[in-house]
Amino acid sequence: MGMGTRARGLIGGGLAALALALFAAGCSPKDELMGQPTDGAIGLQPAASPLKVEAHFFHDAILMPIITFICLLVLGLIVWIVVRYNKKSNPVPAKWSHNTLVEVIWTVVPVLILVFIALFSFRLLFNYHNMPEPDLTVKVTGNQWNWAYEYPDQGVPEYISNMLPEDEIARRGMPHSLSRLAAAAPMGGPEGATVRLLVTAADVIHAVALPAFGLKTDAVPGRVNETWFRADRRGVFYGQCSELCGVDHAFMPIQINVVSRAEFAEWVASKGGSMTPRAAEEAPGGTAAQVEAGTTGAPVAPAPAAAPVGTTSDLPAPAAAPAAQ
Repeated sequence: MGMGTRARGLIGGGLAALALALFAAGCSPKDELMGQPTDGAIGLQPAASPLKVEAHFFHDAILMPIITFICLLVLGLIVWIVVRYNKKSNPVPAKWSHNTLVEVIWTVVPVLILVFIALFSFRLLFNYHNMPEPDLTVKVTGNQWNWAYEYPDQGVPEYISNMLPEDEIARRGMPHSLSRLAAAAPMGGPEGATVRLLVTAADVIHAVALPAFGLKTDAVPGRVNETWFRADRRGVFYGQCSELCGVDHAFMPIQINVVSRAEFAEWVASKGGSMTPRAAEEAPGGTAAQVEAGTTGAPVAPAPAAAPVGTTSDLPAPAAAPAAQ
């Protein structure tokens, strides 16, 4: 028995609505901001590093078509069964209980799909772990509830990064959407440099997450995890702690300022450091093995008192950073 007119109308309307939703999901506002939230935006944040570009490809070109096909297939099967095999159409139900061919198909095909996805997934995972020769190392320590950054190669001692107060955000003329994302003392690095992050925690488990760079790495007490990024443009990029770490978990923003090499060198000098790399044994943070073992390199002078927000010791915002993609 064929489908009725009403059933075909319902299916057609549902497919039209689904197509409209898929079309909307592929569209983004023309003025979508780079590295920060955008009102009305749909989908992933624009990529600002090679790793995030690959993650976009994996999500948009591999996963989404497969997921969409499976959803449409299952929806079609459900509708077909409801219309074709309801009680009115089949007052006497069939007596068979299984079908060997169908069972083989629905076992083998999902396995093949997962193997296909795994090929691209493993490649992306390998690239995350296959870090190029780093130009810069930053030790990132999660605390309850702020972040501490240290540049061992440049001799910049650890400094604390807290959330920027709302009154300071208003004074600087920043959008209100950054009221839980902007940091008083951001992390930073030069444009185009490979930055290695040594991530750990002092108390409980935190997580370094920054969408525009594709970063998501746990900060675990007594353990040093390693990740990296290479920003391909100047700008200010925002993230947050993404591991529930206590009552002030929502107030641990991560801000990374990507500036020119000259601006970064000037900031390093203002912190009492130098762009001339030190030997690993002489660096304030020591090597990764020393950090994990709890032993550091040669002693360093105590860090100078934190300067007020807005002074020259703060990492400058990029001089000519485009606000939109």
